[in-house]
Amino acid sequence: MAIDKKFIDQFVNVTSKAALASYHLVGKKDKVAADKAAVDKMRTELNKIDMDGEVVIGEGELDEAPMLFIGEKLGTKKGPKLDIAVDPLEGTNFVANNLPGALSVISVAEKSNLLNAPETYMNKISANVSDPNIIDLDNSVKKNIYNLAEYKDKQPSDLTACILDRPRHKEIINELKNLKVNLKLITDGDVSGALLVTDQKYNVDIFLGIGGGPEGVLAASALDAFDCFFQCRFLFDTIEDKTRAKKMGIIDLEKKYHLKEIITGDSIFCATGITSGDLVSGINIDNNDFTSETLITHKSAGLKKIIKIKQKI
Repeated sequence: MAIDKKFIDQFVNVTSKAALASYHLVGKKDKVAADKAAVDKMRTELNKIDMDGEVVIGEGELDEAPMLFIGEKLGTKKGPKLDIAVDPLEGTNFVANNLPGALSVISVAEKSNLLNAPETYMNKISANVSDPNIIDLDNSVKKNIYNLAEYKDKQPSDLTACILDRPRHKEIINELKNLKVNLKLITDGDVSGALLVTDQKYNVDIFLGIGGGPEGVLAASALDAFDCFFQCRFLFDTIEDKTRAKKMGIIDLEKKYHLKEIITGDSIFCATGITSGDLVSGINIDNNDFTSETLITHKSAGLKKIIKIKQKI
């Protein structure tokens, strides 16, 4: 059963209001306060919606409230049962230091149709290809790049790869450099990084590397609407991580997930800019009004676009 399109405007309002709350703390060097502002506003707005929602990807466990914790119930309980994944502020450092690319993000799916991702690392790869045999998480970097170049009728030197600029990616970055691939290194924000493959205007052909597990599921829900390629595998470093994963229903800890195993059925995704970045523009305040820009997708409606909205503060 599809999610009613009436919810689109309501969820756009949620991320827009959360983005505005965090925007007031741009450049204040307080990422904790910026995150809390986004969380509090997102919770307030979600609780106004006629739905029976439950957080399946949030900001910690129950004892870590007041964050939007896993298992938290949201909405008036008068509407459909929905699974909710949230990242009220992606890019806490971006807001604290007045840097580009901060987002407020939410994904909503039909009940039990969104993979419950533990708070751990994830190896992931995304690209705008429709053939599932071009790229694979278990291929070498070289094979993926050559396959992608052939698929797109390009040379490796014509491709651009986006990857988090981390010491753990030193080997992959060196491989890409040796292949003459253009690099787009990002310091944070791997939801937006994974989504840069969705449109040619972003000039990113492939996103790869290790980032956050919850962020991977959020990105996957949007990539599904764009019919893009996505694969991932959770990485569990400690016994505690493995135990938590098994409690969440993840039995095969080495499993490679395909897109359709992460998100099934219908979904709505919203990502509103706080500070302007590659994906969307940030909040703009003019007297008593503010303008927000949001990337939205609604799978069943075939909706995938960026909208700009002006509202009263």
